[in-house]
Amino acid sequence: MSTPYASAAPYYARYRPPYPAEFYELLADRFALDGSQTVLDLGAGPGPITLALAPLADQVYAVDPEPAMLAEGARLAEERGLANTAWLVGDAAGIGRLCLPRIDLCVIGRAFHLMDRDRVPADLDGMLAPRGGIVLVDFVPRPGVPRPPWAAVVEEVCARFLGPGPGPGPGGADEWDDADRPGGPEGAEAAEDAEDHLAKSPFSRVETFTWDQTLRHTVDQVVGLRFSCPSSGPALFGDRRAAFESELRQALLDHDPAGRYSRTVRIRAAVATRHRP
Repeated sequence: MSTPYASAAPYYARYRPPYPAEFYELLADRFALDGSQTVLDLGAGPGPITLALAPLADQVYAVDPEPAMLAEGARLAEERGLANTAWLVGDAAGIGRLCLPRIDLCVIGRAFHLMDRDRVPADLDGMLAPRGGIVLVDFVPRPGVPRPPWAAVVEEVCARFLGPGPGPGPGGADEWDDADRPGGPEGAEAAEDAEDHLAKSPFSRVETFTWDQTLRHTVDQVVGLRFSCPSSGPALFGDRRAAFESELRQALLDHDPAGRYSRTVRIRAAVATRHRP
């Protein structure tokens, strides 16, 4: 039977917004990516980071516990002719058992909160090259900026079919769009907590960077974003999926007949490296 993560995989690969070019330029500059490095994308999902970094590296390993997510990434890599990617089923707790070669850079996108934040940096310390590092990247709320009104429309329709979610944030009603959580502090505090864990690890030199990005969605894209979230993946709707999709499309068009749904998100990256004498 399809799991919520499995059924969300093709929508995640297609509809989740990409990280900005500035993020990859930062990685290329800080880690001197010249096509000779080995990169680990930990908690890769369908590999948006893997696919973007493959042209800059010799080899990129995408590791995730959900085979369906990896299958989507492998399909996209084949379509794009990226032969230097490997898609491995595994989780952060067992990363050492994968017997990977020496890693120059480990990137974790929107997944560090699901990991043991003390153990993972310690395990990576034995795998990363002396000048290697860990980079966390996520979407975080912008302080004092309200969520776009159409997001509430999506939540209301979803709640009618699945019941009220446990609340904003990972695993909750806003997981698909947690950059727009109301009030703002939760996501920012979670990012700062993650960075505090890194600062206490062998990778204690932590620098943070942020970029704001305006995204404009069509009705199809908003529906796809909803299905991209494991808490509302297509499998959870069963035989009511078509009815949900129809009602959501109508509710969105009732809200804005022109079909324009925009939001501005903030991307936050933490670059963690070892202190050098």
